[in-house]
Amino acid sequence: MMTVVPRHPGTYSLTPIPVVALTHEAAGHSIPATSTWPTAQSRNAEMRYRVRPQPLRLLSLLASVPVLSCRPDGPDLSPGVSWSLAQQRSAAVAEVRYGLTLHIPESVEERIHGLESITLTRSDTTQPIILDFRAPAEDILSLHSFGSDLPYEFTNGHIVVPASELASGTNIIEIEFLAGDLSLNRNEEFLYTLFVPDRASTAFPCFDQPNIKGTYQLTLVTPESWRAVANGSLLRTDTAAGRVTHTFGETRPISSYLFSFAAGRFQVVEATRAGRVMQMYHRETHGDKVARNEDAVFDLHAAALDWLEDYTGIAYPFDKFDFVLIPSFQYGGMEHPGAILYRSSRLLLDESATQSQRLGRASLIAHETAHMWFGDLVTMNWFDDVWTKEVFANFMAAKIVNPSFPEIDHDLRFFLSHYPAAYGIDRTEGPNPIRQELENLLDAGTLYGPIIYQKAPIVMRQLEWLTGEDPFRQGMQEYLSTFSYRNATWPDLIDILDGLTQEDLRAWSAVWVEEPNRPTIATQLSRDGAGGIGSLTLIQSDPAERGRLWNQQLGVTLGWDDSIAAVPVQLRERSIEVTAAAGLPVPRFVLAAGEGAGYGLFKLDSASQRYLLEHLESIPDPLARAAAWVTIWDALLEAEVAPQQFLERAHAGLQTEQVELVVQRILSYTESAYWRFLPEAERSALGQHLETLLWDLLERAPSSSLKATYFRAYMSIAVSDSATQRLLDIWRGTREIPGLTLSESDYIAIAQELALRDISDAEQILTDQLERIENPDRKASFEFVLPALSTNPAVREAFFESLRDPANREHEPWVLTGVSFLHHPLRARAAEQFIRPSLEMLEEIQLTGDIFFPQRWLGATFSGHSSPSAAGAVRDFLSSQRRYPPRLRQKILQSADLLFRSSGTRQ
Repeated sequence: MMTVVPRHPGTYSLTPIPVVALTHEAAGHSIPATSTWPTAQSRNAEMRYRVRPQPLRLLSLLASVPVLSCRPDGPDLSPGVSWSLAQQRSAAVAEVRYGLTLHIPESVEERIHGLESITLTRSDTTQPIILDFRAPAEDILSLHSFGSDLPYEFTNGHIVVPASELASGTNIIEIEFLAGDLSLNRNEEFLYTLFVPDRASTAFPCFDQPNIKGTYQLTLVTPESWRAVANGSLLRTDTAAGRVTHTFGETRPISSYLFSFAAGRFQVVEATRAGRVMQMYHRETHGDKVARNEDAVFDLHAAALDWLEDYTGIAYPFDKFDFVLIPSFQYGGMEHPGAILYRSSRLLLDESATQSQRLGRASLIAHETAHMWFGDLVTMNWFDDVWTKEVFANFMAAKIVNPSFPEIDHDLRFFLSHYPAAYGIDRTEGPNPIRQELENLLDAGTLYGPIIYQKAPIVMRQLEWLTGEDPFRQGMQEYLSTFSYRNATWPDLIDILDGLTQEDLRAWSAVWVEEPNRPTIATQLSRDGAGGIGSLTLIQSDPAERGRLWNQQLGVTLGWDDSIAAVPVQLRERSIEVTAAAGLPVPRFVLAAGEGAGYGLFKLDSASQRYLLEHLESIPDPLARAAAWVTIWDALLEAEVAPQQFLERAHAGLQTEQVELVVQRILSYTESAYWRFLPEAERSALGQHLETLLWDLLERAPSSSLKATYFRAYMSIAVSDSATQRLLDIWRGTREIPGLTLSESDYIAIAQELALRDISDAEQILTDQLERIENPDRKASFEFVLPALSTNPAVREAFFESLRDPANREHEPWVLTGVSFLHHPLRARAAEQFIRPSLEMLEEIQLTGDIFFPQRWLGATFSGHSSPSAAGAVRDFLSSQRRYPPRLRQKILQSADLLFRSSGTRQ
């Protein structure tokens, strides 16, 4: 926990720093601004901090301040931003404009000083102005308004300026402060902001809620060697005394979580597509890697922008389009307008990249670009509708990517990208609906997950089918034009679409959007007198036995030995007869999920299941084949198919499968069945057969992409002495893989897999690999996880203990990699001791970590376990926590689902 250096007047001095006028040049006017930092006479000015604050400061703040409940006669000043406070403020203030200057020192141990000017119009003069600043009180150095000190109170992370101290109409509040580091992601050579969902107020005072949009004019003062990028256009740079001042233009109105900047030692690549200038900031040291990828990266962005302008009928709604590639970024990307952030490795691919990785890059770029309209131009009113921006981005991304990859079956791609992950939550003991209630933004991070990102696009596709493609597009255009630079809710969109169709969309939404789960869908088939189909009936049931009905479109596949047929069905009621099937020859199998359209737990009749377990790979259509694999995997999880049966079919299927997307799905299931469901005694014998098969397929694969797919699966499965020796020879460079060029990242992965096998010279391999790594960011990541790979259990235990300190979890992707090594199946027994402590840390991780970190922490923790004792540790923890936060309980139940199933302890 950080100790704050106390203020002693006269002990420390703050050198006055010139402040660039907070201008709004594009609009032709300016906000009044102080010309220098406040002098030593101003309140709290004579001080300096030398200790770098750590994320635990936020937790300490929330734990130490008194909690004030919402009073009937006043605003709710409890920690965070409550829904009642958000409503009160959004009705009381308007026309918010921020002018922000930050002085960034060379050393991460020194604090960032800030000066802020907030201009706003009061629409309710009876209310105080309440700003959010989640920091210790001493980090507020002064408040002024129109040149005079401004009295205020500071409570639970809120700066409260009494109504009596404010003017009617326009007010300007100037604040000198010390910026908090929690969401500034400070490194020795760079920093970047990540304020979603409610973290802007950890860095500077603001209205930290999505429905008070404001404009931002930013000035950064940085070390001379640093570059900077932000939402606004860079207007000019001025250099003096080894420092450079970057002045950015005023933005369009955006929510606080979308405000962003990055600064540091970045390289910049500029490109122009159709007259639009784009800049890519990066830290990659391998020039050939940048050169190999840059054209594709710019082309994909340009194609996405062109498609979205055409689909929406609205030109790109912000002033410029830049993006920043961050090493070990917490997410795949973040949609800050004018300054999108990406994880570098997702865009700058290795030569050995698979087809899935190339498609993933295209989808990620399309997703973040779609957010410029869906989420940035029109933003949800409150984070209970955060899913709307994500579903629009994912749904539109699926459409955008299609033209760039004409050789890909995009229906197959959509199915495999969305259904398995969505099922992975809806089948658990803790499913959540798409739209979730939210009382306080402190809990907003718990709303994120596969239901938002994977199930919601499935639901949106069903909605498009229900309304019709053209009316759906018309509704989207009306929605965007009506709420441009404003906020909207899901009911706002439903109201628009409801006027364009005869369907009852409110009733449809109540089940699909407001409720969790998936239906169970079974088939009943009878024969007629001539040996054909007498009737084929689909029956849906509610797993919660509440009588809910999921109105949806399905494509039922009927299969014979030499052909298949697809029959479309609209399932509105509890059951429906598939009249188009009557009279057809009795099929060998019926697959209600066959067209990759319907959503549910599809129960196979005994004849269909028996046939698919013997002949699945013979299904001629790739989409139907993929749907069959997903359905059989569901049957394994329901204990209706033995893991040995599944692996036998996978072994046969891999030998004939030619479609890479299907290959990857089979391999993913194979690895899960092998490590999680196969008894350890059987694993060794079957493992050698899998190793032989995968190496043979690797050598015969026609493309480098498919070779890379098989090689990565081989690394995961390899446990025999011969397979381990083969990996060691490849790492040493004495053996090559014809047709596959390995990258620095590949050699890092090989070294890590070898260490997990506890081979005799594992420690030396890791030491040598560390020396080999040229890129400083990859070297730092590798060095961080080394203790988690150690063959010494005491070293691994010390690594885990170090993660109790939030300062050691700042690089979340590094942490997750290390935790997954601790819990690798080969070390699972020794790692069971970490399960309970990991769960005990979860509440604090939710407060200090980024939005995806809690669930990913759980996923890494449970990833290698399948024993009843490991499952028991989870159950014991949950039973001992009677008043545990419900959403975190859900996250645990979701993440532990495979553990419960593989250990036979699912309730």
